[in-house]
Amino acid sequence: MPELPEVETVRLGLQPVLEGYVLTDVVTRRGDLRVPFPLDFAGRTKGRKVTLLRRRAKYILADLDSGESLVIHLGMSGRMSVYSSGKQRRIGSYVYDKAPEGAGNGKHDHVVFETDAPARIVFNDHRRFGLMTLVDTERLEEDKLFKDLGIEPLSPGFNTAYLAKALDGKKTPIKSALLDQRLIAGLGNIYVCEALFRAGISPKRLAGAIKKEKLPPLLAAIKKVLKDAIAAGGSTLRDHAQATGDPGNFQHHFLVYGREGKPCKLGCKGTVKRIVQAGRSTFYCPKCQS
Repeated sequence: MPELPEVETVRLGLQPVLEGYVLTDVVTRRGDLRVPFPLDFAGRTKGRKVTLLRRRAKYILADLDSGESLVIHLGMSGRMSVYSSGKQRRIGSYVYDKAPEGAGNGKHDHVVFETDAPARIVFNDHRRFGLMTLVDTERLEEDKLFKDLGIEPLSPGFNTAYLAKALDGKKTPIKSALLDQRLIAGLGNIYVCEALFRAGISPKRLAGAIKKEKLPPLLAAIKKVLKDAIAAGGSTLRDHAQATGDPGNFQHHFLVYGREGKPCKLGCKGTVKRIVQAGRSTFYCPKCQS
């Protein structure tokens, strides 16, 4: 499943052709994704202007001038592909290709948005675990999708004081605590493994037993690995692609994730190990992480 950096990468690629523009046409090719589309989904979004494009946890939010927000979750395999109407166009650092013949009519192209940028945005999801719905913008944080989400890890409020309070008394392993979306929203398996390695903390150590002096390095590692991954366009292991269609590149910079049996990159002469925690693979260096 795409984690925070992948979702943020997609949002950044959508922003130049969505934010401030009108959805001139909206077409759904089926009645549902993992849940049905809301009643009159196309009618409620067509002709509306996107006033703000933002992210909450692993959701992309397009605030509309109707007072509703279009909520998008990519699921396991969802992609948002942007095509320029007419010839190839460069907007800032993004290059959008001309829409190929049939773009939006493929077997797994489930939703097509046209904007007056002008651009065509195609949502493709061959596994159909994605989600699109509409929520009252002013009541977004009360909605069932968002009401239990924790703090954004790249926000100013995510600091050592918050982290200390969140972990205090926790008897679960630190890896499991960091993956708890009720504490920190958007963190996923890849980036928690990478952050714990950078901070030199064993994923097996109990969250409540992390020493105070370890919290600032952990906080810094979480923020840095997320920013590094966003700058690299996210990690493409299977399905992730940026809105331009380009793959992410952060997978080439993994220090431990997916490197079971390989030597530690810090030169400690240790070997990266893999264990399973709560059904998820954990990669770490026993020599560097204590």
